[in-house]
Order: sequence, then structure tokens, then C-alpha cells
Amino acid sequence: MSGGDNLEFEIRPNPAPVGDAERAALLANPGFGRIFTDHMVTIRYADGKGWYEPRVEARAPIPMDPASAVLHYAQEIFEGLKAYTLPDGGVAMFRPDANAARFAQSAQRMAMPALPVETFLQSLREIIAIDRSWLPTSDEGSLYLRPFAYASEVFLGVRPAMEYLYLVIASPVGPYFSGGVKPVSVWVTPDYTRAAPGGTGAAKCGGNYAAGLSAQAEAIEHGCDQVVYLDAIERKYIDELGGMNVFFVLDDGTLVTPPLTGTILPGITRDSVIKLAGRAGRRIEERPVSLEEWRSGAASGRIREAFACGTAAVITPIGQIRSADDEFVVADGGTGEVTTELRKQLVDIQRGRAEDPFGWVHRVL
Repeated sequence: MSGGDNLEFEIRPNPAPVGDAERAALLANPGFGRIFTDHMVTIRYADGKGWYEPRVEARAPIPMDPASAVLHYAQEIFEGLKAYTLPDGGVAMFRPDANAARFAQSAQRMAMPALPVETFLQSLREIIAIDRSWLPTSDEGSLYLRPFAYASEVFLGVRPAMEYLYLVIASPVGPYFSGGVKPVSVWVTPDYTRAAPGGTGAAKCGGNYAAGLSAQAEAIEHGCDQVVYLDAIERKYIDELGGMNVFFVLDDGTLVTPPLTGTILPGITRDSVIKLAGRAGRRIEERPVSLEEWRSGAASGRIREAFACGTAAVITPIGQIRSADDEFVVADGGTGEVTTELRKQLVDIQRGRAEDPFGWVHRVL
């Protein structure tokens, strides 16, 4: 039983919200993922009952039994998307229906109940409405929305849990990388892989990110901003970055990106880039790209640009690549024209400054 199709949210406003002056001070420089709004959404699930008790309430710690299944067997999934202030003062989300669909796919892979799409979307609308005053108005600012669900049943045993808790929290954010948009350096890890065929690479679950923390620490030790993974079988082909998909721009303007074979996350920004580039008449290739092709292509000029993309960072140029064997730069190590153009097109659509031919922007307020 899925339940949840016609749930009516109970609204319990925070009796002690952050004051206007304190909130304004926090929004002046929010960083990324450091501060949070006054409220959260909660919905419960029980096997045989479905989804129930949808609430908007004061953000607060979650009571948790030490035998909660998530703490032992890691049944947990999450999403990430943003709400933006529009030029007319309204508020919109970018492609939340795609996040809802991916959330359901992640749930299926992790043996969890799927939240109905409309309930997912309504939960986002509810927290945006009650915490509207937390939306930054700066050029790079947005309200980052984090829906997630986990196994809350108090039980020790290797089977899918019978009880779950779904929540949404919200965080006002600035640029993902400190210093704004500038080329990042990446470390090609020789020891770690992100996911293997048949694994959970295409699901947005916390375990994928926990497994990548050692590799990210390795990247930082080598003076790089991010880690880039090779495939788990041949250790030859580019998979993705620690939290972002990757694209390569060839000298004839073609965009190349690794294919979705089940080992990398089907990024919504990735899909948006493909559709934007296709509409502009660019050729797009979804195919394996080896580290050697990247290296030799950068040297010959065949690969003119490389960039990473994801909800948090949007589109970020890749300037320098380091590995255990060598290091090289793409072009002059700066931000390429195609990367700049695609980023501007995407951000302008997200923020309501340009035509939205795809119906991606969902106005909330």
C-alpha cells in the first residue's frame, strides 16, 4: 500500500522563528549547507497503512531509537534541488518533477516505499511557502531543498524495514565552491571506485557519498578540489566526480559525456545540459571516455573544455587534472566559451530571466 495521494498537511508554525535582523545577517553570507530555515516537513509511513501524518512543523532534532533500522542497514535516500527568487519577486523551483521521479527510482533500488509524486511536490511547496523570507535575493543565492527518507522501524534484522520517515529541510545557500565560479582541479583516484554494475550508483543514497569520502580526502591531500572516479571494471574510463557528472567539449563543438549504464547518477543538471545543447544544434555523444583520451585530447587540442555539473554547483569548469602518473590542463586551464554559454543559459532559465522552452520552471509563489 503506497498511500499519500490525497494527504492534507497539518501546519504547525514555529513558535520561536529566527528574528528578522538575525535572519538578514545570516543571509548576507550563507555559504553552502551551513544555516537552515525555521521549519521542516515530516511524513510517516507504515507497512499496510501507507503514508500518513503529513506535517509542516518547527525544525528540531529527530527522536531516534538506537535500534532504528537506518543506523544498522543504511536504508536511506535523498534529493537536492533549489528554489529561486524570480525577477518579479515570485519564487520558482527548477524541474522538481524530475527530482520526484528520481526519488521514486532511488526508493525502488533501496527497497523503500515510493512517495507519490504529487505528495513530494506538495511537501516542497509547503516549506517554501512557510519559509519564503529565507530565500536569498543575491545573484548566486537560492534556497536549497533537501527531501530525504530513512528506515525508522525499531528492528534488527536484514530485511526491508516496515516503517519510514520522510522529511524536507531547507537551507539558504550561496555558491557551492567558495570564491564563486572558477575552474576546479580534480584528482583521478587510483585506488577507489564509486560504484560497480549492479550496485547503487544510479540511486541517490547516502552510502554512495560515505564511500567516497576517503577518495575526496585523497584529492584534497593532492591539492585538488574534487575527486574523479574511473570505472570499476577496467579502471580506464571516466565515471563521474564525487558529486557531479562530467562533460567534455571537443574542438568541433561536440559535447561528450559518459553514458548512463547504472553506475553513475542520472543527474538532472546533466539531462538539462544535454537538452539545452541539443536545442542549440550541438552534437551530443553519450559514450565512454578514457582517461587517456582526456589526456591526449587536452594535449592535441581535440578536447577544448571540460566541466562538471550538478544541482549544487550548477556548471563548473574543470581546469587541471592530476593523477598518480602525471598532471595536465585543459586548454589554458580557464573557463571555456561553451561552458560559460551553457551555464548562463541554464541559470537564466532557472531564475526566470530567459524563455523556458522546456517547461522546467515551476512557479510556487
